[in-house]
Amino acid sequence: MADVLKYGDKVHIQNGYSNWSGGYLDTNGGSGQSGALYGVSTADTPTRGKGTGTWEVVSATGKKAGEQVLSGDVLHLRNLWANDGGYLDTNGHAASTQGPAAKYDVSTSKDRDRAGEHTGSWRIFAQTSAPADQAVRYGDIVILWNLYSATGSFLETNGGTNAVGGKYDVCTSAYWNRSSNVGDWRISKAAG
Repeated sequence: MADVLKYGDKVHIQNGYSNWSGGYLDTNGGSGQSGALYGVSTADTPTRGKGTGTWEVVSATGKKAGEQVLSGDVLHLRNLWANDGGYLDTNGHAASTQGPAAKYDVSTSKDRDRAGEHTGSWRIFAQTSAPADQAVRYGDIVILWNLYSATGSFLETNGGTNAVGGKYDVCTSAYWNRSSNVGDWRISKAAG
């Protein structure tokens, strides 16, 4: 049985596009969005730069470090670039080239919820796990739903990126899996 994901764990997050070749969630370069720290894209490896592809799982509802992450929980993802790459955040509209289903650009912010509007709050859903006890385990396929706005939106890869060493741009979508598993993510434990 795979290990259960816990709050306080440091993880890599791989995208499912094209048979899991969508890259790893990564901070890379600056962002033009107001209040943002870094741009977010994917990279071929989870270690493109020291900590750029490593994320700490933080509860948004007061669960303590070491408690299990359950499917349906709300959490924050803190990037570990330079010891604090900020929290995964929706900020501004997605690029028009990403199509009408794309909703928001994704970057990081110094605050867990920039402007107090749940821009950095993500509800995690596992497709399934073994045993089926609600816990999320390493290797499970998950989707991440952002809580900003009345309808929310799903984290996905969408189009290329100009980030040096980047693979695909990351935004949110109105659809949980718009095309070719772009909204599927798999979590693995980071070394150390």
